[in-house]
Amino acid sequence: MTEFIHEYHLGGLLIGLATFVIIGLFHPLVIKGEYYFGPRIKWAFAAAGVMFLIAALSVSNIIISSILGVTAFSCFWSIREIDEQVERVRKGWFPANSKRAARRSEP
Repeated sequence: MTEFIHEYHLGGLLIGLATFVIIGLFHPLVIKGEYYFGPRIKWAFAAAGVMFLIAALSVSNIIISSILGVTAFSCFWSIREIDEQVERVRKGWFPANSKRAARRSEP
């Protein structure tokens, strides 16, 4: 399969497609992560980003390394997006998790 990709110079298209899918997956991950875990989910995105970054640096295949790098930086971008999502919830654009809010207010 890799011979086919290299022979027809499809590496860039494959990386582009993977980037499109990864970004598309991270959008609902941020929304659901903030909904169920609140802003503290940022630490999970940070840890995942570091792991994907290390993996990207450890792989010699340029296509796989690129996809891992895109995933790593999508994790890092999600840290910022969690703060944006908190603001969107505050404005009422997205629903707040009433169960999580109730747990926070209990003594």
